[in-house]
Amino acid sequence: MTNSLDAYLVVSGILFSIGMFGFLARRNAISMLMSIELMLNAVNLAIVAFGAFVPALHDQASVIALIVIAVAAAEATVGLAIVIAIFRNRRTPLVDEYDTMRQ
Repeated sequence: MTNSLDAYLVVSGILFSIGMFGFLARRNAISMLMSIELMLNAVNLAIVAFGAFVPALHDQASVIALIVIAVAAAEATVGLAIVIAIFRNRRTPLVDEYDTMRQ
């Protein structure tokens, strides 16, 4: 697997799996946001790899990767703002405690 698309896709799949496990296993909101960022970076790695190895996607892959980076930055900003606002009211970063806000 020297310099092939398969190697990049395997690494991307591993990163995405680690991010998904982190999202499903953790109850801390900050850890969940970091796991989502890891999954988005895995998708970016796959997009850039496809852009490097498929000549028809060479120009479009970098634009799509930049759009995904912008979406990830916006998601992190909004997500952290929500977590900080909830933390100020509830004094806990645990997601399990957030459902008590409905009552």
